[in-house]
Amino acid sequence: MDERKIRKTTFPLVDGHCDSIAGHVAGEWDLTVGGGRLSLPMLRQAGVAVQFFACFVKEDGKPESLILRGLELVEGCRRLIAENPADLCLLETAARLDEVLDTGKTAILLSVEGGKILGGKLFMLSLLYRLGVRSLILTWNYANDLAGGVREPGGLTTFGRDVVREMDRLGMLVDVSHLSDPAFWDVLDVSVRSVIASHSCCRSLYDHPRNLTDGQIKALAEQGGVIGINFYTEFLTGGKAALEDVVRHVDHVCSLVGPDFVGLGSDFDGCESLPVGLENAGCLPALMQALLDRGYSEENTAKIAGGNFLRVIRQVLAD
Repeated sequence: MDERKIRKTTFPLVDGHCDSIAGHVAGEWDLTVGGGRLSLPMLRQAGVAVQFFACFVKEDGKPESLILRGLELVEGCRRLIAENPADLCLLETAARLDEVLDTGKTAILLSVEGGKILGGKLFMLSLLYRLGVRSLILTWNYANDLAGGVREPGGLTTFGRDVVREMDRLGMLVDVSHLSDPAFWDVLDVSVRSVIASHSCCRSLYDHPRNLTDGQIKALAEQGGVIGINFYTEFLTGGKAALEDVVRHVDHVCSLVGPDFVGLGSDFDGCESLPVGLENAGCLPALMQALLDRGYSEENTAKIAGGNFLRVIRQVLAD
């Protein structure tokens, strides 16, 4: 890894999505050392201020096993944080955010990917909240009892609407990545807060159902939300990709709605292929440098690097 890739930025970085905790819990790698696309040394070297850790619950199997799997990953995150207090802390409140930014630690925002962890019970959302979970991706590609997904269309169900309203009440980030188009629009109709698309790209640049249309991006921005550009090459170009392709998707969002509504959602350790130049979390500062080289101001680069996600976190998370 060259020096440019691991140099810290002068502004806070926020990554809206990674799947790295699953491999850590399974023993495939040790996040304190390395082995995957993201590690604590990489986060420290790159200067990542907030890292969303997704606890992915693949939505097949019996409800009890899905719930146990989700809770195992949540506890794995909490244990990782507890065992590395010099490097990590759990981000639970907006008030905690500024304190964390002053420490130089990486704040972990716990997310669950896949609403079947709720088992159809609204009280499970409050339980996850008590465990420190602050974001929920309602589906993973396929329909569940909350909503339709990109591979199995449908809107929000009655239960899904109740979940979104309860998330608004609790102060949790509603994440529309993986939702079907009808469910996306239903969420924006139901939620009274800013919502996020933690790891999505632009459909007009590459026509993939996981990507957002221009209309969706504009609507997300009108509600004050953020789209975190996904680094998965399948969503960027459909084939091989480079760091510059991520910049193209950032450019497109900025051309539609300006620089206040776009961020980063790497999908490290959750996708099969990554762009040349963005192979791991240590490369994030190189992406920021590419934005500066393209003519983005320091102010707007800081927004894209993490400022926009920080704004939404401050607005949504309760004190």
